[in-house]
Amino acid sequence: MKLLLKILFVVFIIWMLVGAFLVNTNHEKAQVVMGLGVFFLAFVFMPLFIYYRYKDGKYKKYILNDQKLMAAFKQRDKK
Repeated sequence: MKLLLKILFVVFIIWMLVGAFLVNTNHEKAQVVMGLGVFFLAFVFMPLFIYYRYKDGKYKKYILNDQKLMAAFKQRDKK
């Protein structure tokens, strides 16, 4: 999955660079290339990346809950 994400990222960056080049040269299909690049980056790459990063539950230590807030306030009050 990690290799797939790296490959997709490189492909989409190259795609966007080609689209930017086509926009600068006033190619008739430049807007379509750029639009599809943004579309695929947003709706293909980003969901795959988010799934890969958060599938193991590593994000749970960054979520604030009541216990963490109370511990932070108590620690702040001690200082």
